[in-house]
Amino acid sequence: MARINLPPLTRSLLAAVVLFTLLNFALRPQATWIDKVEKPLISVGNGVPYLAIVPGVSVVYPWVFLLATVVEQNVLGLVVTGLAVFYGGRYLERAWGSTEFSKFILFVAMIPNILSFFLYVFGYLLSKNASTLTTTISGGIAIQAGFLVSFKQLVPEHTVAIAKGLIRMRVKHFPAIFLLANTVSGIALGTETAMFLAWFGFFTAWVYLRFYRISPSLSSAATGDGSVIKGDASDTFAFAHFFPEPIQTPVGKLADQIYSTLTALNLCTPFSAEDIDAGNDQANARAEGGLPSIMNPNSRGGKGGTTRAEAERRRALALKALDQRLHAAAARGPAPTHAPPASSNMLGETNYEPERHDEPEKPAS
Repeated sequence: MARINLPPLTRSLLAAVVLFTLLNFALRPQATWIDKVEKPLISVGNGVPYLAIVPGVSVVYPWVFLLATVVEQNVLGLVVTGLAVFYGGRYLERAWGSTEFSKFILFVAMIPNILSFFLYVFGYLLSKNASTLTTTISGGIAIQAGFLVSFKQLVPEHTVAIAKGLIRMRVKHFPAIFLLANTVSGIALGTETAMFLAWFGFFTAWVYLRFYRISPSLSSAATGDGSVIKGDASDTFAFAHFFPEPIQTPVGKLADQIYSTLTALNLCTPFSAEDIDAGNDQANARAEGGLPSIMNPNSRGGKGGTTRAEAERRRALALKALDQRLHAAAARGPAPTHAPPASSNMLGETNYEPERHDEPEKPAS
């Protein structure tokens, strides 16, 4: 029973995928019931304009920019999105909480749909091809890409075994494989809509998690002082690290140039050295903290099954020890015997003022 005990938002999202996909299947125009019954697996048909995005008329139904994400056009899409929501949704909702998970879903669902809509409208203005205005834009490709980006952040070294262990792959490679598969499919098989949604979903999820998502800081987890971190400035979550090592250098240079341009235009706030250190600490803590398995969120991952509470306790002790060394070094002078009492007096304050020691910690490290 534990395996089917879904968090509330994940349960609602999964139900919405099933309900609105079936409703679209029953109501979509220009498809006979014979086509619907004989070719339900991969047939696309035309989406219902008030359920899916049809660029020529969707402006009349603005709710479709959110609703279209839970409307699949065939059985194969329904199965894939359903499994992604079942496993990915319950994992992320338990890891982040329902509030943060709902924010993430709103970003990753709406922004790719809006960008795809404008892309097709722009394509029509350039080509005057009326078929671009009747293209159906819908499905959960964007949130699938977003889930993979999130897993890359949370459990990059987690290994997933497929076909009874015949294929083993680390989570950090999933986003690149997903984008490659959708790009090849879009070019070779004409599924360019899925290709656009995959790339837009990937970029949206990465930008949100990299620069905007608010999460508890490492010191907050250890001391309970309520401090937070905006974004994820860790080195391992840099854009270039989503791609194979041979192309990371050129991709990193291009990303750095775009980043520098955005910061020069005040469209993006540059990360400080403290932000990068905090992001790396957060990434190391996630690696050591024993996050649950993706396929079984009730289990504990990490080294030796270490619990998150134990990891937090160790981090708190490490912070205290570091704080003690810093104050001992600062107190060195004519009366070195006074250094231990000074360190001892400050130990109680470490739990409440971890962020105040960020600046003195930087030179020491």
